[in-house]
Amino acid sequence: MSKKILLTGGGTAGHVTPNIALLPGLKKLGYEVHYMGSYDGIEKKLIEELGIPYTGISSGKLRRYLSAKNFTDPFRVLKGFKEAKKFIKEYKPDVVFSKGGFVSVPVVFAAKRYKIPVIIHESDMTPGLANKLAIPKAVKVCHNFPETAEYLPKGKSVYTGSPIRAELLSGNKLLGLDMCKFNTTKPVIMVIGGSLGAASVNNAVRKALPILLERFQVVHLCGKGKVDESLNNIKGYIQFEYIKAELKNLFAMADIIISRAGANAICEILALKKPSILIPLSAKASRGDQILNAASFSNQGFSEVIEEDNITTDLLVSTVNKVYDERATYLEAINNAPSGNAVEKILELIEEQTNK
Repeated sequence: MSKKILLTGGGTAGHVTPNIALLPGLKKLGYEVHYMGSYDGIEKKLIEELGIPYTGISSGKLRRYLSAKNFTDPFRVLKGFKEAKKFIKEYKPDVVFSKGGFVSVPVVFAAKRYKIPVIIHESDMTPGLANKLAIPKAVKVCHNFPETAEYLPKGKSVYTGSPIRAELLSGNKLLGLDMCKFNTTKPVIMVIGGSLGAASVNNAVRKALPILLERFQVVHLCGKGKVDESLNNIKGYIQFEYIKAELKNLFAMADIIISRAGANAICEILALKKPSILIPLSAKASRGDQILNAASFSNQGFSEVIEEDNITTDLLVSTVNKVYDERATYLEAINNAPSGNAVEKILELIEEQTNK
């Protein structure tokens, strides 16, 4: 009888890509894999393109602010719980692995109802609201930052780091340069705003372009619907909404990276050994998790941090020049960081629960 695992997580690419990183190992271990996410979130597209069976459920968001949707979304979550329960009862997975996001909450609760062991992965320094609700139902909680253990129940915490897609480490610099029509004479800055894009990062980079392009070439992943058509034919600058298969080549080509400070994104940057400038989402627009993530990377010497509210063209340009000129220092800190195979550790936990 084959072993079965149900993966869940969604809302942003960061809640999906670590699950994708586990797929080759799960298949090698003989697991039948099914994915549960929202009806039409980014996770549906990413998972279905890989040929993994996918089931969508109703999903609501739990907000910390006043919104009319706060009155309707609980009914969506309740509907999602019933849908997840029905599927789990029929599918009978041996284990559920959750990467978080609000869609994962009803799945985790439904799994607990049928005594299916749940393993959660928390990317950020402190657990988000969805994972806070789900953690009591889990047998183990994997995490990216050593500091996170103090926010988790004793006995559940496992410091694994973030599962990184193996293919990201096999990029080809020349293919990246060719794709972007860049040359080998100028270094390359890669700008990542996250799968949903980041208006403030996009605007700051575009304002600084005339100065940056004197010394650098810039590849800009700006998010869906965020391409600025007026910049399409500028030499040394190229923009994409979102890149998948060729992402590894763009990473290989990049000398330094400007990024939001989402935990999965920065862990990929660390694994790829790229000095970076992090522009975390401000506390006004989030619960402040990216600020903590960025501070940890800055303290360890991997990155420079610019606060979103403080971005100016002069500050961005001077920080880019500093990181590029002193890249050997950042690389030394990155190379001295403790590294472990997160995929391997998580697969061991999954096998342990399956065998129980």
